[in-house]
Amino acid sequence: MIRRFFKDFKSFAMQGNVLNLAVGVMIGGAFGKIVASLVNDIFMPLIGFLTGGVNSSFSSISSLFVAMDGQYYQTAQEAAQNNVGTLNYGAFLSNIVDFFLMAICIYLFVRLVNKLMPKVKETPKPPARKCPYCVTEVNEKATRCPHCTSRLELDLEEKSASIA
Repeated sequence: MIRRFFKDFKSFAMQGNVLNLAVGVMIGGAFGKIVASLVNDIFMPLIGFLTGGVNSSFSSISSLFVAMDGQYYQTAQEAAQNNVGTLNYGAFLSNIVDFFLMAICIYLFVRLVNKLMPKVKETPKPPARKCPYCVTEVNEKATRCPHCTSRLELDLEEKSASIA
């Protein structure tokens, strides 16, 4: 029973789409770290410098908060030690910037991949065959309409192909 379970699990795990998904998750995790570093190490210090009054050190924007008791505390940890709740709007802003940068990077990456991939020309489907009596779609090889049971004439090309 256990041997069968592991055999089934192995066949499931070795399917192509599961392996592709695993590779995608790993690449996505690494890509997320790169974007998080871009946000925290490059953009947030620049935003902090441009807004003035906010220390432009690492993750300074994400450390912005408001104490719910109206008092001033140096850090959110200091407020937590005094049993005061905090509204951590800086972390929220940091996550918004992180999200938008991730979305832009993914969009640009998908555009690049789409430009590099060869374009596949789709052959247009022939117009659907319709019953001349009830005007519903009918299979091209049908000799009777499945809806109104009328006899259908085959095209001349189809007649010669069905005779041969």
